[in-house]
Amino acid sequence: MILAIDMGNTNTVAGGIDEQKTYFIERITTDQSRTDTEYAISFKNILEMNQISASSIEGAILSSVVPPLSNTILNAVEKVVGIRPFLVGAGMKTGLNILMDNPKAVGSDQIVDAVAASHEHPLPLIVIDMGTATTLCTVDKKGNYIGGVILPGLKVSLDSLSGKTAQLPYISLEVPDRIIGKNTIDCMRAGIIYGTVDMIDGILDRMEAELGESPTIISTGGLARFITPLCRHKIHYDDALLLKGLLILYRKNAPQALSFA
Repeated sequence: MILAIDMGNTNTVAGGIDEQKTYFIERITTDQSRTDTEYAISFKNILEMNQISASSIEGAILSSVVPPLSNTILNAVEKVVGIRPFLVGAGMKTGLNILMDNPKAVGSDQIVDAVAASHEHPLPLIVIDMGTATTLCTVDKKGNYIGGVILPGLKVSLDSLSGKTAQLPYISLEVPDRIIGKNTIDCMRAGIIYGTVDMIDGILDRMEAELGESPTIISTGGLARFITPLCRHKIHYDDALLLKGLLILYRKNAPQALSFA
């Protein structure tokens, strides 16, 4: 089993995974003020909570979109399991041809998503990852990573709406029973949820037209399980997609990979 970690802007996902199964998936808050010792305690608690011994971890790999915290997480994992994780970055073997203006600037989470989806699903494909930002990345029928879309995440949009208006409250995210709300909270929920749903459907329509064929569509991320079932496109939800991608990258690079800290 390897320890696969995906550090996002809001949450850091840690999972234990091998080719047979995903043993656990846990989320902790991404906080730049925390030390490596504090993160080490979190990782130690996660392993203990899932009855996983540190000695059963054969390796570790980190994907990070928060560069200032990358070394902190690498040090934390090393303290707990005695292994320095690989860091997804430039020079790592991915199996993808990245056709972007600046391939090094592509978010590591998007590359990991694309690697995992390409391994499990027919091409071409689009991966929707709903986190702090919502991203849609595209792999063409030849296996090339050709780009995508980045837009504000659902909670970012909702927090902005509440924070910039005097009379709109901060609310929990729940799917309303109807689109026409009868009170302020239901109006906000309908707007933010169905607005996001229709935005994703609209972008998928445009992407499909640009590709010239129907792609396989996969979604992941904490919010995707609530949103993508409401879309009119057929979308396969996979909560462990990033962890699967990290396992694939670990196996591709384990004999010779270097940490890119």
